[in-house]
Amino acid sequence: MGDRHRLTTAVRGRGTIAALGALYVALAFGWAFGQLAAGHPISNVALVAAFIGVPGLILLYGAYRVPRTDVRPEFFSTIATWCLGGAGLLLGMLALYQLEPAESVSNPLRAALVLTAFGAAAGFGVGVNDALAKTRAHEIEQRNRELKRVKRELDETVARLEAANREFEESNERLEQFAYAASHDLQEPLRMVSSYLTLVENRYGDDLDADGREFIAFAVDGANRMREMIDGLLAYSRIETQGEPFEPVDLDAVFEDVETDLRIQIVESDATLEIPSLPTVSGDSNQLRQLFQNLVSNAIEYSGDDPPRVTVAAERNGSHWTISVEDEGIGIDPADADRIFDVFQRLHGREEYDGTGLGLALCERIVERHGGDIWVDAEPGEGSTFSVTLPAADSESDASQPVSAGEP
Repeated sequence: MGDRHRLTTAVRGRGTIAALGALYVALAFGWAFGQLAAGHPISNVALVAAFIGVPGLILLYGAYRVPRTDVRPEFFSTIATWCLGGAGLLLGMLALYQLEPAESVSNPLRAALVLTAFGAAAGFGVGVNDALAKTRAHEIEQRNRELKRVKRELDETVARLEAANREFEESNERLEQFAYAASHDLQEPLRMVSSYLTLVENRYGDDLDADGREFIAFAVDGANRMREMIDGLLAYSRIETQGEPFEPVDLDAVFEDVETDLRIQIVESDATLEIPSLPTVSGDSNQLRQLFQNLVSNAIEYSGDDPPRVTVAAERNGSHWTISVEDEGIGIDPADADRIFDVFQRLHGREEYDGTGLGLALCERIVERHGGDIWVDAEPGEGSTFSVTLPAADSESDASQPVSAGEP
């Protein structure tokens, strides 16, 4: 991509974000003047104007801040597209809601302004993540090309896999720094939105109509979910750099910790966990605890209407153990068996099941760091079995025949 084209794309993308922010700020003032002139209460007018104007200010600040982040200029248009998409999505949802014969919003124009403003601001946050991911992919692609060139030029010596290892470690450090910076930059406007919403709710809660309270609930929920996604992305990026050295890990102790962590979920759902005596593997105990906590929690959450029953099993296969977590829940379509491990992939709407779409992606990253595999065997309505392979603590010994855990 030429420098001139890249510059033009960057200017357009940043200009679109700024123009959208300025538009909502202007609409906020216009709405306020019109409503005050019509004699509406100042508190309600101020609230609605804030709902429209604050996202506009976030977009204006974002347009100013984006060039000072790690996002490459050619990806500014990606953020602008997400902003417009977020606004369009919520506008479409409002339109569908209006078409319901028995339900409608009392003031569609006001609802459209507020929802699209928050949609654009939310789209900005997602767009920054997307643009940062594309920037990282571009940098990794460039680094891979550079590493290939270096590998061709260097001799087959020990001094060269060490040079490569140093490059890899530096790349991981930069990735962690990038993830932290992205998390910090995105958390700031989220904290501002949450603080203002809390202030508005405390100060004007008694004056709000049903629409106003619903808008606050939507906004708070969106901010909380975005914060969870940011925290999940940060954890995902730190699997390699923040991991502990491998050591023998007693999986019995790991699952005891998992049961303790999930005690409230287990009691509230009346779940039954069947966990046999488990082997010792080689790995990072904290990451393995996170891995199996995610798998067991999912097994409980997606149990359907019946009380959950989760069964854990272990089988020796050569130098590895295969650990499986089986449930009797709603199951998974085999066509989605690979897709569920992708980042932000969800098979169900948020109104059915909560979550960020990062849990299984995090599990896969942990298993990959341990040199193993993760997969699922499932059918819709027939439950699911998630299996992972982990290195045995005594992997140097001869264990060519499969042995079940607990056998002599």
